[in-house]
Amino acid sequence: MFELASRRDFLKHSARFAAGIGLAGLFTKSAFAAEEPLYKISLAQWSLHRTINSKKLDNLDFAKVAKTDYGIEAIEYVNQFFKDKAKDEKYLGEMKQRATDHGVKSLLIMIDGEGALGDADEAKRKQAVENHFKWVEAAAFLGCHTIRVNAQSSGSYEEQVGRAADGLRKLSEFGDKHKINVIVENHGGLSSNGGWLSTVIKKVDHPRCGTLPDFGNFRVSKDEMYDRYKGVTELMPFAKAVSAKSHDFDDKGNETQTDYLRMMKIVLDAGYHGYVGIEYEGGKIDESQGIKLTKALLVRVRDELSKKK
Repeated sequence: MFELASRRDFLKHSARFAAGIGLAGLFTKSAFAAEEPLYKISLAQWSLHRTINSKKLDNLDFAKVAKTDYGIEAIEYVNQFFKDKAKDEKYLGEMKQRATDHGVKSLLIMIDGEGALGDADEAKRKQAVENHFKWVEAAAFLGCHTIRVNAQSSGSYEEQVGRAADGLRKLSEFGDKHKINVIVENHGGLSSNGGWLSTVIKKVDHPRCGTLPDFGNFRVSKDEMYDRYKGVTELMPFAKAVSAKSHDFDDKGNETQTDYLRMMKIVLDAGYHGYVGIEYEGGKIDESQGIKLTKALLVRVRDELSKKK
């Protein structure tokens, strides 16, 4: 009888102990989750385009500068700053090593100048798609998850939907072989119409294809400006990255063209908690100050939104 009781007590205490460990594990995970920021901050290389073009900063030192000068540990490259190096493994290897040495994550490459993915000429469209292949491979080599492309096209509204979707679908299928996403930025023309671009992405219908909503690129034409808040709302369901465009700031540190609090609420309401890339493009203050002010604003907005959670 004593042995039976002892056995019951042992099993009872063991069960409580196991349950305690389980609860502790849950609390630990919850505490860890609570520490995760609502979004992370990265630095788009275009923020330093004047500094790079004037030879004051070498492309190879971008990762180092992001970390040491701005305390940012994730970066977004621009292909024009190493345009002839897409297949140069030695050079790409040096880029990758320097990022690793400074504990910096390479997120994506922004691609320009490789042809119109929605070209009306089928042969030219095919060539544009193939021109991007080397950048898909370069992105994979560098450890990025994505390339950013443009959806340039011509023709009627509907014709451009079909042509852009065709080029993007083919490129996304190639990207899938290398586990690289293909995302489209609102970047002028019909791509700056959030309704049009979201229609294109739906037509592509490929899990590797998405959007890069940019807060400021909503000029459809000389005479038409698309509403930026409406546009970002339309593009966020497909977003695999976000570009925090900035131009100028008031004396309180707020961006003068975009209400960042309103915009970041749209981003978060879409369920996005990934990287938000600083892309300073202003001219009234230098690039370094512009980057710092944009980062400070993103941090302040994040803190304010975190309190409301």
